[in-house]
Amino acid sequence: MPEFEEERAAVAAAARRLAEAGLLIRTAGNVSLRVSGGCVAVTATGIRLAEARAEHVTIVDGDGRVVAGEFAPTSELELHLGVYANHEAAAVVHTHSVQATALGLVVDEVPVVHYQQLPLGGAIPVAPFAAFGTAELARNVLTALRAKRAALMANHGAVALGSDLDDAVENILLVEWICEIYRTAASLGPVRALDPDQQRAALEAAARRDYGTPKRLDGRPVER
Repeated sequence: MPEFEEERAAVAAAARRLAEAGLLIRTAGNVSLRVSGGCVAVTATGIRLAEARAEHVTIVDGDGRVVAGEFAPTSELELHLGVYANHEAAAVVHTHSVQATALGLVVDEVPVVHYQQLPLGGAIPVAPFAAFGTAELARNVLTALRAKRAALMANHGAVALGSDLDDAVENILLVEWICEIYRTAASLGPVRALDPDQQRAALEAAARRDYGTPKRLDGRPVER
């Protein structure tokens, strides 16, 4: 089916990238992308994400009705649609990665342990447990995501939003890195988190230096 073929291929490629990074295990996890006409491209339920192809990505409308594709969408569809209804995000990724899942078993939030965490909204909250695929889970995660770009899910995994698929993937990779740092530090002793003044100083330094943007020696921007 030709509808949204490029977007479906991109979602499948993102799923394969996350599986290769070890963040998606077998059929556990899902990826979605907001597309035109109020529709969403989302991975199908029950597929092996490491082998995802364009045909394994389903197009649904804002009410969850399938408009293109041969496979039923992920059981977490309500979560994805809820994000798009309440956030300006263009993409959503949900993983069952080891570090994020482990921390979601023991903490209520991951404090700000590194300044690179700040673009995600600071401390990473842990949404209370609810059975997968339920409206309750979707509500819990949406509450946790208020003013945030990422959250953990108790006894479940993690979710991250992005301005596009690459951004969402990078954000969930960042979440896993932060969780690994926190777990490692906590095993060594009390964790020293950044206080609000330190967080503000880091944000101001990033803004002043246009942190994360490549620059030529003469100061001219580099086209990506």
